[in-house]
Amino acid sequence: MDLKEKLVSSFMAFEERVDVHSDLHDIRTNALKNFENKGFPTKKEEAWKYTSLNAILKNDFTVFPKQENAIEFNQVKKYFLHEIDTYKLVFIDGVFSSHLSSTTHDGIDVCLMSSALTKPKYKMVIDTYFNQIASKDDSLTSLNTAFAIEGAFINIPKKKVADKPIEIMYFSTGNEAALMVQPRNLVIVGENSHVQIIERHQSLNENPVLTNSVTEIFAQKRAIVDYYKIQNDNSEANLIDNTYVSQQQESHASVHTFSFGGNLTRNNLNFYHFGERLTSTLNGISILNDKQHVDHYTLVNHAQPNCESFQDYKGIFSDRSTGVFNGKVLVEKEAQKTNAFQKSNNILLSDKATINAKPQLEIFADDVKCSHGCTVGQLDETAMFYMQSRGIPKKEAKALLMYAFSNAVIESIKIPELKQRITKIIAMKLGVNLGFDL
Repeated sequence: MDLKEKLVSSFMAFEERVDVHSDLHDIRTNALKNFENKGFPTKKEEAWKYTSLNAILKNDFTVFPKQENAIEFNQVKKYFLHEIDTYKLVFIDGVFSSHLSSTTHDGIDVCLMSSALTKPKYKMVIDTYFNQIASKDDSLTSLNTAFAIEGAFINIPKKKVADKPIEIMYFSTGNEAALMVQPRNLVIVGENSHVQIIERHQSLNENPVLTNSVTEIFAQKRAIVDYYKIQNDNSEANLIDNTYVSQQQESHASVHTFSFGGNLTRNNLNFYHFGERLTSTLNGISILNDKQHVDHYTLVNHAQPNCESFQDYKGIFSDRSTGVFNGKVLVEKEAQKTNAFQKSNNILLSDKATINAKPQLEIFADDVKCSHGCTVGQLDETAMFYMQSRGIPKKEAKALLMYAFSNAVIESIKIPELKQRITKIIAMKLGVNLGFDL
């Protein structure tokens, strides 16, 4: 039985376990039908032209953990942003860990998706927001919707500022020979509210893991959302991350994606504009080696006038690693006075490393400022020579140039302790001590 058949055949048992009479029954059933019709994406589809799931799907994944697996904080402390106080939502093999988490209902909701989906007090919120911006057509999003039960539920009412960052942590213990997990996150940020969120998926051993994640983010009028994704997993971890962002008038939403580890990573990031004078920011850094593969697929849908979007993706690829950047900016006829900027800059450190880049602009308005660009090259040999002539060893000179190449994205991080953490991870990936105060 292949993975698709296993998932389809297990759906009835899943529904009985989570309540077949739930209001979500029709949503789940329709989502499963879409996945059953379309199956897993293949390279025959234009959007997946450079990314194949075939090798991953050969694993015999367990789709539901057989038991709850406990881990202690000292085993995973290094993955948390422990330099500062944060709210924490921690999941182990897809199951919530209360003793590692720090949740709240004091003015804001930082709690479980399973609670929001089943408790009557959240029914109006779920009816209004759940599965409203996520694609009904994408097969992997549909698969996640069909099995949606657990993940992070974050609701910041209007005129509230989350008093500390929120960490969402998904750990895989490796107690299963191969495990598939499907977390579902829902983030609602009310008018004039502000939140900072850090999301991480982390395997604790080398057994294969496939994570199919969906996150819906709603930024209401004048809301500010800063979302950071840290992807620095083990060599057998595979992540398909689907994020959908809905923005209202004068909101600011930014998603920063740091792809450093894992076997295969696919980031589908979609921004939709439903108000004027709003700003969308999409930043990313990828530093890959060995045979790692990362695929950034972005969409910014400018549907209202007087809005801005900024995309800045940096990629550094060595050994036989592969990068993909497919970024699309759609400016609809009504979206006059749009400012949209997109760039993808890449460095190849090896003859065997590859980058496939396809920046796209589709513009149906006539009063806009839009630009896109892509560069692929090697390190500047003149700069290397200059630094070495000043006594900087070749390895350190190379690392400093790569750090400077990534610096614009690093400087966009608004949490100082997270900026230090990302800088340290980059130094480790480059194999040097950059000499910064970490």
